[in-house]
Amino acid sequence: MNRFFKPLLAFVACFLTIATAFAAPPRSYYQLKIYHYKTQAQEDKIEHYLQQAYVPAVHSAGIKSVGVFKPLKQVDTARLIYVFTPFQSWDKLMTIDQKLQSDAAYLADGKDYIDAAYNEQPYTRIETIILQAFPGMPSAEVPNLTAGKAGRVYELRSYESPTEKYNINKVTMFNVGDEIGLFKRLGFNAVFYSEVIAGSHMPNLMYMTTFNSMDDRDKHWDAFGKDAYWKTLSAKPEYQHNVSHADIIFLRPAEYSDF
Repeated sequence: MNRFFKPLLAFVACFLTIATAFAAPPRSYYQLKIYHYKTQAQEDKIEHYLQQAYVPAVHSAGIKSVGVFKPLKQVDTARLIYVFTPFQSWDKLMTIDQKLQSDAAYLADGKDYIDAAYNEQPYTRIETIILQAFPGMPSAEVPNLTAGKAGRVYELRSYESPTEKYNINKVTMFNVGDEIGLFKRLGFNAVFYSEVIAGSHMPNLMYMTTFNSMDDRDKHWDAFGKDAYWKTLSAKPEYQHNVSHADIIFLRPAEYSDF
């Protein structure tokens, strides 16, 4: 009996070792916070908090890169700041607030924002979106751009679908249909691709691509639209009608942004 089971156990152990080696890497979770504010005083307070308290504290918590962005064109009645924080696991996302509250340097450096009076709000509201990375790009990447941050253009896109089933179909188009691979081949320098787990515009997916300038962005999208692979992929019957609404937001990174 032992002569039979020992080789079998050795085979199973070898199989598990190989399977582990080729297992898909874990998919990151992302938090996208959008600060809504109206006045310059609010903007200054948010920016000081992010640069002097939040970003350093998150770095100390083991998160290497954090993104802070502003729209290229602000609307005076609803000005915005976007904060993108990637987490390696759901547990890390769920425990970050607790870690921040136990960080003495964070509480001291962010005091003006954290302890703001009820009648001196640093913002009008915060919108939070929770996302999970696509299998085709399981973690966020810092873009490889040559232009300085002041001249860059980051494009955040949100694709809503008419139903949950169509949303799954569009996600499949990115991963199985390899729309992600097309973006990579054409040099779109993506920061992330993701499914929205919780947000105010569901069902949807979101992704961010980056460019050295608006002219650079236009040239990339022109090449995308003319690409033979895209024409074939987008014409496939199984991928029709999977986007009902698209929001395109042009952003610029803050000088202290890691992305």
